[in-house]
Amino acid sequence: MTYLKPFFLVTDIGFIIYWIVTYFELIPKSVAFKDYDNPIVIAWNWSFFPLDILVSFTGLFSLYLYKLHRESWKGYALISLVLTFCSGLQAIAYWAFIKDFDFTWWAFNLYLMIYPLFFIKLLIKDNGNQKSNLSL
Repeated sequence: MTYLKPFFLVTDIGFIIYWIVTYFELIPKSVAFKDYDNPIVIAWNWSFFPLDILVSFTGLFSLYLYKLHRESWKGYALISLVLTFCSGLQAIAYWAFIKDFDFTWWAFNLYLMIYPLFFIKLLIKDNGNQKSNLSL
């Protein structure tokens, strides 16, 4: 968790800030992605809202559970990481399909895709080393 915590804080708080900024239309058109003011693209962008907020909730909740020394933090962390990867993947796939490359937006979304992979592997490996309480 020492290495994961900063990623969760940056990502989860970053998502919350992004959606506040988006809601109040504070992103300057000069840095917005292509067709940002197109109603279809606006709807596409807002379709990420539930996913991104769920990422933030599960990530921040896992930090809270970790602070309480509850083992269940790992499950919430894993959910958050998988959803974070999915959020980044969906955006990158969209821009790849429409052949739009904007370094800034790609960088943010590649970050969302790449960093979770390292921690997903660690959480799964750690979970596999523990004895199961389930009886068959």
